[in-house]
Amino acid sequence: MEDNTILIKNALILNPNDNFENKEQSLLIKNDIISEISDEIDEANVDKVIDASGKILLPGFINTHTHLSMALFRGLADDLSLDSWLNDHIWPMEANLNGEYCYIGALLGAVELIKSGTTTFSDMYFYMEDVARAVDEAGIRAVLSYGMIDFGDAEKRENEFKENLSLFENCNGMANGRIKVFFGPHSPYTASEELLIKVRELADKYNMGIHIHVSETEKEINDSLDEKGLRPFEYLDKIGFLGPDVVAAHCVWLSDEEIEIIKKNNVKVSHNPCSNMKLASGVSPVSKLIESDICVSIGTDGASSNNNLDLIEELKTASLLQKVSTLDPKVLSSDEAIAMGTVKGAEALGLDDEIGSIEVGKKADIILIDTNSANMVPNSSNLSSNIIYSANGSNVDTTICDGKILMENKKLVVLDEQEIYDKARKAIEELKELKEASI
Repeated sequence: MEDNTILIKNALILNPNDNFENKEQSLLIKNDIISEISDEIDEANVDKVIDASGKILLPGFINTHTHLSMALFRGLADDLSLDSWLNDHIWPMEANLNGEYCYIGALLGAVELIKSGTTTFSDMYFYMEDVARAVDEAGIRAVLSYGMIDFGDAEKRENEFKENLSLFENCNGMANGRIKVFFGPHSPYTASEELLIKVRELADKYNMGIHIHVSETEKEINDSLDEKGLRPFEYLDKIGFLGPDVVAAHCVWLSDEEIEIIKKNNVKVSHNPCSNMKLASGVSPVSKLIESDICVSIGTDGASSNNNLDLIEELKTASLLQKVSTLDPKVLSSDEAIAMGTVKGAEALGLDDEIGSIEVGKKADIILIDTNSANMVPNSSNLSSNIIYSANGSNVDTTICDGKILMENKKLVVLDEQEIYDKARKAIEELKELKEASI
């Protein structure tokens, strides 16, 4: 079979693995791999040429914590505490979900990810084989986990393992290797100790990662202290759950001792600032975590508590939030923010050999950001500053994942946008009717 080649010429390449140095160069993609980066590449015999003059080229962004199908619930329940948001609105709506609704929600989320420059996401939700179907169609990369909740019920626990292991057997490695499967115990307060211990055993057995919510709200900390006499990370450490394959989302309420526990176990953190702010959960001590050399990546959480999946906006918020909460304008610089969204995300998901930086031999997960736009002029000589503080997802011009163009000149080439919007609007109306009927 002949190579499929794409030449991107005259791009301002921003490489987080190269001290954020940037220079105008050309890049050649062969099939799904970056095969050459140099000042000039011969256009002869190249299948497709993209002139990236005036555009910044960087790795596709990596969203390490979201619930993609919840794009259907955007704006459903706003200005509420996490407890009320979940118990009174989200969980009653989720009771009526099925595979088709989750598939439509995932497609809607995928459109938003592609259009705002995210090529990889890590998801925890339900009907995940239907989410995998959407990922396959959309052409993006994903780490999928089934949200395991047993509330101490042995029969439910057994079913949760069946679901997650079935997802692993059926979907791990599918879509040309773009899909990877993790275990998804929801949290220390919804998953029993028995479930968590067995997850640890099976994760070791199958070499699977683990995706979990930890220490999102002050209530969660107080409940854990009341019930177990330990803070969440102290408890997880005590039962031997933690390790370098654990991605812990949120990590808002952390003691200094817990930060040491995270560091000791090489746990990866997924910071979700917009969701934490919107639900008034608190401010994660991200600058402290980074100072402790802990891997901190970025996530949006679901579109129901954000309310969008724009990682550029998320990274800007992360940076500004750390500055104002520490009263130090130097913390979480634009370079560190770009790293959170690229190389640190790849490291968190165990994909750093494949994605997260612009290097020969890595997967061609690449985006182009157009600087010929009012909010990007005049161009800063510091490209990461220009992206983090000036840009937003709408400045993304081209999105490539696994060597395939998913969006070019801001137009999707893989999915029918309007058809997905129409189906999503219909789905949420049906779900609202089902919820009303069940009250």
